[in-house]
Amino acid sequence: MTERELTDLAEELEGEAPDGASPDDAVGDSGAGPEEEADGLLERLAEAEAKRDEYLGDLQRLAADFDNYRKRVTRDQQAIVLRASAGLVERLLPVLDDLERALDAAEHHEEEKVLDGVRMTRDALAGVLAAEGLEEIEAVGAFDPHAHEALLATPADGVESGTVVEVVQRGYRLGDTVLRPARVIVAE
Repeated sequence: MTERELTDLAEELEGEAPDGASPDDAVGDSGAGPEEEADGLLERLAEAEAKRDEYLGDLQRLAADFDNYRKRVTRDQQAIVLRASAGLVERLLPVLDDLERALDAAEHHEEEKVLDGVRMTRDALAGVLAAEGLEEIEAVGAFDPHAHEALLATPADGVESGTVVEVVQRGYRLGDTVLRPARVIVAE
């Protein structure tokens, strides 16, 4: 701060004397001269700047710590997803092997053996997905808009309106989450 700024600050402080006090009282009762008051103001200013710098440093460290924490959590989440995906893919590899054997059998063997191989592969895949928590949505009975998607409404004899009469595509849920609704035809 320049001397001029200090002088302006001192004059400003003198003008803010409490009611009933003279400007000289605001300067101080110590009888100190303007230079001593300026030194006192400089000292207070230096203390305020030191506190400001301390608080700014604390804030910058806190911001850096938070940024590091955010990056670490993001890395940890990505690692968890990768491990989960790796586990699922590892369990699906035998199914892929079975499909390759089925294709090889289709080229060299009877149709019945190929069909048996494809059925076994489907069952193996269904088993892996069931172990992961996948469940088929039951599509028999009354239409449920939360689990079914109506593709068509058709007249049906002997069936109550709003009843599923045909499943066009199976639906699946994982836990409480519907991954794909069952696509159905509903009786009018």
